[in-house]
Amino acid sequence: MILGIDIGGTKTAFGFVDAKGVVVAKDTIATTGHTDIDAYVAAVKAAGGALMKSAGVAAITGIGIGAPNGNFYTGEVAFAPNLPWKGIIPLKSLFEQAFGIQTIVTNDANAAAMGEKKYGAAQGMKDFIFVTLGTGLGSGFVANGEMIYGHNGFAGELGHVIVDRSPAARLCGCGRKGCLERYASATGIVITAGLMLAEDKTDSLLRDKIGVLTAKDIHEAAEQNDELALAIFDYTARILGQALADAVAITEPEAIILFGGLANAGDYILKPAQHYMEENLLAIYKGKVKVIRSTIPDNDAAILGAAALIAN
Repeated sequence: MILGIDIGGTKTAFGFVDAKGVVVAKDTIATTGHTDIDAYVAAVKAAGGALMKSAGVAAITGIGIGAPNGNFYTGEVAFAPNLPWKGIIPLKSLFEQAFGIQTIVTNDANAAAMGEKKYGAAQGMKDFIFVTLGTGLGSGFVANGEMIYGHNGFAGELGHVIVDRSPAARLCGCGRKGCLERYASATGIVITAGLMLAEDKTDSLLRDKIGVLTAKDIHEAAEQNDELALAIFDYTARILGQALADAVAITEPEAIILFGGLANAGDYILKPAQHYMEENLLAIYKGKVKVIRSTIPDNDAAILGAAALIAN
């Protein structure tokens, strides 16, 4: 049994995963409010212990943690903007001291990629790219069966490849302009919708939701053949597909696996993204790379990904 922990800016999800990849018990605690890291670790330990007892889990073999800016090499979380602790946090050592058991820490997107490799659509694949299309765009690159961590542990940030160098390029949370995640994410597609609604006066189901629009709203409008919603998806998929074509030229994956809120739009994002990627691929790669959706349930993905750090 493995304890998988996913640390988010608002909440921390954790659960016990058995050898078959089944989440036998799970729970959450608030990440916010724990401004002291030692108090936070103690809170996770207390909540984990209570869940362990209620689920009848006798022992765990290790702890896997996915966290923003988590470094696989050092076990530290470094300057994560959405977490309450500033600077460099020695997360691995703090959890090993508290629990007395092996702990592995990595970036949350890399953890999700490992979960896909162990339990999801990437089982049996040695070369794939995992892309999360959520509030931002996270990614994990697996080549020759191994996660690519890079020299300092922060490789594979596809979301921060610059796709727009025009004066109107969108400002990213990283401080730069034109990053992919500001165009191809749940946040990015909403920004695109706002701009298109302002520029295009076509009748649309989305006009009544200006100011409160979500990616789900755009998906639902597209399902009703809303012309503007379909154009928004096409624009988003074109930018994503072009970036994926560039990524293919670096690692030549068997597949690119999409996960997250925007990926839940299914063929409205998958098919055009595949089309635009194919259109921009070098001839030697054409027809050889699939764009598919993750098969791991959204609700368990973060915990399974963290647990896969130990299971792998």
